[in-house]
Amino acid sequence: MHKGSCHCGKIAFEVEGEIESALACNCSICQRKGSLLWFVPRTQFHLTTPEDAASTYVFNKHVILHKFCPTCGMHPYAEGVDPKGNKVAAINIRCLEDIDLAAIPVHHYDGRAL
Repeated sequence: MHKGSCHCGKIAFEVEGEIESALACNCSICQRKGSLLWFVPRTQFHLTTPEDAASTYVFNKHVILHKFCPTCGMHPYAEGVDPKGNKVAAINIRCLEDIDLAAIPVHHYDGRAL
């Protein structure tokens, strides 16, 4: 179990699972945010603060709900659907507690090509 939050703590969550790798995307939003994403089934992601604490930003095809804190501006997670139709959460591992980022392999994804 991993715990995470935005910077001010208004958004907090727990995620079940082992982080085997993270994804760095170069699309217009991910590159600006600098997120390192870990995708998990939505059932493994549990908010410990009210859902309405987060604001939502959508763009382009409106398929990913980019969640951010309206107080501190951090982007701790996003929600969407995988190609098979399953609900997923994209966790920004930079917002997780006690993570050794250097130990996690990062795969680069060309989101600009879409």
